[in-house]
Amino acid sequence: MPTTTANGIDLYFERAGAGPPLLFISGTGGDLRNKPNVFDGPLPKSFEVLAYDQRGLGQSEKPDVAYSMAGYADDAAALMQAVGWTDALVIGVSFGGMVAQELVLRHPARVTRLVLACTSPGGAGGASFPFHEIEHLKGEARARHLIPISDVRRDEAWARAHPEAYAQFVEMAAADPYADEPGHAMGARRQLEARAAHDTWDRLRQIGCPVMIAAGRHDGIALPETQERMAAHIPGAALKFFDGGHLFMIQDRTAVPAMASWLLG
Repeated sequence: MPTTTANGIDLYFERAGAGPPLLFISGTGGDLRNKPNVFDGPLPKSFEVLAYDQRGLGQSEKPDVAYSMAGYADDAAALMQAVGWTDALVIGVSFGGMVAQELVLRHPARVTRLVLACTSPGGAGGASFPFHEIEHLKGEARARHLIPISDVRRDEAWARAHPEAYAQFVEMAAADPYADEPGHAMGARRQLEARAAHDTWDRLRQIGCPVMIAAGRHDGIALPETQERMAAHIPGAALKFFDGGHLFMIQDRTAVPAMASWLLG
């Protein structure tokens, strides 16, 4: 199992593909055992992709201590150093986009070009949906609550009109095959606690590398208006909306190729 000690913690990681180095930072609850993941998509055809389970998640170490966004960023920088990368292209998705913001601010030399996907800056710029406020919801109850938020088109009327599709979405969103693993619930809770405190808004103008903000037009988690504010606040940032909600990278097949093309630009 590929693990390395980075920033004082054992991180599980995977590498695949050929091309420029690309660090992929996943979202809330990200676990590389869940398929499909980034390695099943088109990115390894154009890049050498490095992805990992963040602290408290998946097959990485789960210390029962307070986590911070700065600590997550330092984990990412230390992982890059451990695998011999001085710098890389970076894609941060959702929570991973929050980590990526801290990464480029704390370790600017590590990031050459950055894609922030369906994420938020926090603070006065706007926060993403407060997952820490629905931590008590589990399984199907959580799935039913989040489906119309993840994609605002999937409201009650849509669910009534598409009962089979709705049932499939509930089943997929409710699945958590590793819920009973030691430390799983604690690590997930620690991540949400750190996420709730995320705020880079007042520092975003310090970002010096090229930035693309990629988002779904129908996202109720990372709101479109938040993406517009963030793009206006980061010097020279490009903003691109795609046809989808929070999962636009899966919903719109043009999204990942467009992100890859921009990174290679």
